[in-house]
Amino acid sequence: MLSPQQGKALLIRYVPDSGCSTGFCHNWTTSLKQANDPSKKKLMARPKILVFQHVPHEPLGTLDPLLKKAGFRIRYVNFARDPQQVPSLDGYAALIILGGPMNVDQVHDFPNLATEVSLIRDALDRGISILGICLGAQLLARALGSPVRLDHAREIGWSDVDLTAEGIADPVLSAFGPRQQVFQWHEDAIELPAGAVHLASSEACEVQAFRFGERAYAFQFHLEVDRSLIERWLDRMGYQPLLDEMSGTIDPERIRELSKGSIKPLMELSNRTFSRWIDRFEIGLRRRTLPSR
Repeated sequence: MLSPQQGKALLIRYVPDSGCSTGFCHNWTTSLKQANDPSKKKLMARPKILVFQHVPHEPLGTLDPLLKKAGFRIRYVNFARDPQQVPSLDGYAALIILGGPMNVDQVHDFPNLATEVSLIRDALDRGISILGICLGAQLLARALGSPVRLDHAREIGWSDVDLTAEGIADPVLSAFGPRQQVFQWHEDAIELPAGAVHLASSEACEVQAFRFGERAYAFQFHLEVDRSLIERWLDRMGYQPLLDEMSGTIDPERIRELSKGSIKPLMELSNRTFSRWIDRFEIGLRRRTLPSR
């Protein structure tokens, strides 16, 4: 008979094979010997995620509670407060680079952008998982040597993206339908980096999402927003000149009206997509427990 401690170890470590065919899942089997093996104990440590934040009003959003529920420890690097800091990547399982109103070439005004590009390259070399959102996607593209330029049209508000064949087959973006409504707020366009997999596009922006290798993802769109965050952006004084400039094209009241019916499906999509990204980490699998009887 197993002791309570042994039973608990097995409960945490054992997850039956779910028939995953993506090539990204583990075939989880275990034994009492493995559960008590001291060499396996390091697997039980809560992994850490480093988050590059550029402005207070662009946080992790809906991704934050999912990461915490999965057991991640989150460390924010607030570049708005201290643009000269150079954080270490040691000990981190993933790097998330959030959005911001600046562009990747504004290094003179925001010296942290050059630091971030260097750290992203280091993360790529180390095989650390990376998720870049909006500006973060553009910084990932720049780190991979790809041009980032002002797009011919800004995307602000609700619009559709279309998955490529590779996007439909992708283990993370396959949470999307072939055509999916998302929330956008960007004016820069990415050229697909050499060796990257093109995952999604839109009428206004050819590269909406890409993957580099198996661990680095870039999303131009904002899956992390909820309705309060959208309101925060629409009401923010710093964004008012842009909205005024685009008054013939972008209607904040129209965005608010569309948000009433679109935000719930987006949050459900966000949950599915980010959960698939989290499940690629070992912790995402090991925290699932056997159903109670």
